[in-house]
Amino acid sequence: MHLTRDDTNPTIGAMGKFHRVKVELYGRFMLEDRTEHVCQIDEMSPGDALFTTEVMASTGERVIAYIDHIGRVEGHVERLVSGGFLLALIASDRKKNKIAAQLTWLANKHELDMPEDRRHQRIAPSNPISMLGMSDGREYPCRIIDLSISGAAVEIRMRPALNSQVVLGSMRGRVVRHFEEGIAIEFASVQSRETIEIAFEN
Repeated sequence: MHLTRDDTNPTIGAMGKFHRVKVELYGRFMLEDRTEHVCQIDEMSPGDALFTTEVMASTGERVIAYIDHIGRVEGHVERLVSGGFLLALIASDRKKNKIAAQLTWLANKHELDMPEDRRHQRIAPSNPISMLGMSDGREYPCRIIDLSISGAAVEIRMRPALNSQVVLGSMRGRVVRHFEEGIAIEFASVQSRETIEIAFEN
């Protein structure tokens, strides 16, 4: 089911109700019997997620999941559907806002046309909290939304000018896009996956 979204935030409608957006995310989930299973998320909002999986859960069952680009979520199975189930998420308002921001980024990512999106596999940093350094020495806290060996998207309040030289962690790069929650950065050179993982580990 494809639900209409507004132009600014595809996850929130005119009445403030959460709308699911189409995604293609992968992850794992754990049932109450503590067994773990793979899944794909086909639609998601800050309030629920549609899981496709070969393993059926029970209506009302508590599920904990780890979803690429989203992180840890939990909830209860609201209803079973063909090939999976709909999970009603249990989350604080802050967590729901973070999910909404991430889904907005995923829904609009093609419009940003980030070159690294087409070239390199995404990397999930073990610690998404980092610092963005400017050429004049100023530093600002930021949160990594998306990361690859050639660039990153970060959530940050300030907006450096396009083509500004910046340092994310220890990676030098330049600002190539602005979007609602932050900026997209293209690294000065393609990094190794190991270098990226070391730079952004806990």
